[in-house]
Parts: sequence; C-alpha cells; structure tokens
Amino acid sequence: MPAPKNLFKANLLEGRVQTGCWVGLADPYVAEITASAGFDWLLIDCEHAPNDLRSMMAQLKVIEASDSRPVVRLPIGETWMIKQFLDAGAQSLLIPMVESKEQAEALVAAVRYPPEGVRGVGSALARASRFAAIGDYLTTADREICLLVQVENRAGLAALDEILTVEGVDGVFVGPADLAADMGHIGQPMHPDVVAAIEDALIRIKDAGKAPGILSTNMDFMKRCVELGVLFAATSIDVTLFASAIRAEAKRARELVSEQ
Repeated sequence: MPAPKNLFKANLLEGRVQTGCWVGLADPYVAEITASAGFDWLLIDCEHAPNDLRSMMAQLKVIEASDSRPVVRLPIGETWMIKQFLDAGAQSLLIPMVESKEQAEALVAAVRYPPEGVRGVGSALARASRFAAIGDYLTTADREICLLVQVENRAGLAALDEILTVEGVDGVFVGPADLAADMGHIGQPMHPDVVAAIEDALIRIKDAGKAPGILSTNMDFMKRCVELGVLFAATSIDVTLFASAIRAEAKRARELVSEQ
C-alpha cells in the first residue's frame, strides 16, 4: 500500500485553482468548524500562530477528515523540524523566508528520503506511515510531498528566477505583508510598488511552470491574482474573521443597552 495521495498537490499539477483560509486560532475544535465551511485548502499556521507540533497534529487530524486539504506553515525551514512535521502526517508544507536557490535546494533535500534527500528514516514511529501499516511508505512518500516556498522580501525576489529552477519546489507563495515591510511600506500591502512587485513575481512563477500562491483579503486584488495564474489562493483568516464578528456583536450589545 502506497502513501496517501496528496489531493492538494494533484490539483496544483492539474492547474486547478484552489481557494483557502488561514487557520491561526490554534484549536482543533475551531479548525473542525472551519473545515466544514467548504474551502479547498486550509493553512495551519505554525509561524505566527501559537502552534507547536502537537497542536498542529490535532488540527491536521480534523482537517484530514473533511473535504478540505491541509497545508502546514512551519516557523522556519529547519531540517529537523521538517522531519518531525512530515512524520506527524503533514504532506504539504509552506516554508517562510526563502531567499536563495541554495536554501530551496536544502528544503527539497529535507523532504525527501535518501539517496535523493536527507529526511531521517523513522517511519515505524510515524503517524505518516500509519505506524508502519503503510508497507510501501518509504518508497512512495516522496512523490506525495508538496513543497511550497515563501518569497516575501527583496532578497527572495532577486533570487526568484534561480529558486524557480529548483526541481522539487512545487509552488512559490508570495507574502504581501513582509514584502511590503521590506520595501519600506509596512502595513501597506496594497501600495502600488508592492502590488507591481507581486504581480511581476506571480507571472514569473507561472511562466516557470510552478504553482503561484498568495494570501489577501482584498477580493479585487485576488481576482487579479487569479487572472495572473495563482493556483492556491487564501482569501480569509480565521483570527480576523472571528475578531471582526465578535467585536461587531459586542457593539450591537452595547447599543442595545444604551437605548434603554
């Protein structure tokens, strides 16, 4: 029996646009609610949300049981951490702050078993192999891993063309917030200079045969990004959705009392 088929990766390879949501509330119960909403993919954020390996795995389980496909963003692209997250069952990884071809090559090696890579062989202990119940896991796991690298500063954009030549990088995610900050426009991801840089990057990614990705809650901008070839598009963030909704409800409650 081979490793589970990665439907998120399969859809990218087929050129299907997938819409997603950022999952940052760091709770499996909330993740399960979000997984029932109908998004194509959900990003479990371990970079800026208070997630560790165990909390990530708990959310991974409930998302896997839904029709949404899980993607996990690590806090950093360290080989030992990648190994742990893969063994826990994550198949699609987003790695932040990739700035060079050499870094991208090291990440490819980290997600592959020897002799093609350096991933440690401990599948008998791993949830990814169903604790050794998947007999062919070691020989089939590599092809189902989806590696997404995040380019989000001027150094990454300068190295983008070289990063795009790296075999084994399945997609490149452009990070508007960090890019805006690095370009001197912190808090202004829709600044014309930032938008122009993003659009140029998305075109280059698509032309290189990689899957472009992005996160933005600006729907007009997202429509433009999809027109440019974005294949994994995150349009919502659970934290901001909840914060906005609960504040609005509190405001309504205060208004009810003030009317008395």
